[in-house]
Amino acid sequence: MLPTADLYDEYEERLRVLAPMFRDYGGRSAFCGPVTTLKVHEDNSLVRSALEETGAGRVLVVDGGGSTRCALVGDNLALLGSQNGWAGILVYGCIRDAAPIREIDIGLKALATNPRKSIKKGEGERDVNVRFAEVTIAPGDYLYADEDGVVVSERQL
Repeated sequence: MLPTADLYDEYEERLRVLAPMFRDYGGRSAFCGPVTTLKVHEDNSLVRSALEETGAGRVLVVDGGGSTRCALVGDNLALLGSQNGWAGILVYGCIRDAAPIREIDIGLKALATNPRKSIKKGEGERDVNVRFAEVTIAPGDYLYADEDGVVVSERQL
């Protein structure tokens, strides 16, 4: 994968650049792949369901509404995603278990950490357009992330 700065230099017109608000937590600092989206609110049931599937190099984009009241991903879900072939997870919300997640071979970016776990009601939406960080992300878009930030394209670059 080319660094996001180089991708921007080459494909500026085709890229949407997310506002710089995400921190790196996963064992992989750079990751990319086609997007699967979730829209949830303080409930990570759909996150688990998605990560239980074969990832095939996809990136799970979780729109948690920017809530910092609880974590939507912890070390067990990060490990599940890694074992099932997900390239990465982008969480517009919080994660927990930051120290063990650093040792897991998956890209993971989120706003912050919070030790509180989420509720489990099975509520939310999957494969819908989500909007946060000044960008709309659609299922099937391609997401590229590294230490410089996150960019999204309608197709693979």
